[in-house]
Amino acid sequence: MKILAVDSSSVAATACIWDDNFLVGEYFLNTKLTHSQTIMEMVESLCKESGIDISEIDVFASAIGPGSFTGLRIGIAAVKGMAIGAGGKFTKNIEGEEISYSGKPCVGVSTLEGLANNMEGFEGIICPVMDARCNQVYTAIFEGVNDKIIRLYEDSAISIDELYEVLKQYKDRKIYFVGDGAKLCMDKLGDSFKDAKIAPEAIRYSRASSIAKAAEEIAKNENNLLYSGELVPAYIRLPQAQRERNKKLAEEYNLEKKTEENMTMKPVKGINK
Repeated sequence: MKILAVDSSSVAATACIWDDNFLVGEYFLNTKLTHSQTIMEMVESLCKESGIDISEIDVFASAIGPGSFTGLRIGIAAVKGMAIGAGGKFTKNIEGEEISYSGKPCVGVSTLEGLANNMEGFEGIICPVMDARCNQVYTAIFEGVNDKIIRLYEDSAISIDELYEVLKQYKDRKIYFVGDGAKLCMDKLGDSFKDAKIAPEAIRYSRASSIAKAAEEIAKNENNLLYSGELVPAYIRLPQAQRERNKKLAEEYNLEKKTEENMTMKPVKGINK
């Protein structure tokens, strides 16, 4: 299964081609260039240098969030366009009926799951964190054990203080912070834990290969495949402008304030932490 994956959820931009658990090629760029300037050039170079035509790609994958609202829209739009442009058709069995879709199938992967996959081979608690501004982070909690990454907590947007409250149950274990918010969390929380570490620079940021690896597993179940119109961002919280508007409306109409800032981390059902 050939997978073309991109991740444009943060400042870093990355794209790769993945073929049956083998990384054919990958680009990574962590600069001030916009993703609209870099993603498609990366894809074009990957196809040219690997000798793999876009029409040969079986599945197109993208990080779907959380992350930068603009960045996510750029990456997802690029993947949707390529999936349609690659031609072909695929079918899904929906309630016993075979439904046919134009273009190649897509897969969406949590940005935080991708970051956790960077840490494959590390044993301990893995905490992917992305700076969400205003002293908040996008985060989740995973555990690395026997070369596998197991999710313990769902994706959420919480304050760094709230993250500490969740992590303190693991205070005697190794904790790895990974993502563009890793240094921020290490600076603020590192001294509170016995063995907290920041991921090495080479694997600290989003990598398309980690998105592709997750996508390969997801795509094994054809019911998880999406047609291009189904691939949408998972923002977790509303854009700043919408949050400000909701706040203003709540004040005007004396409504109870309910925002994403009140989110708490939810453990995965069935997981014994």
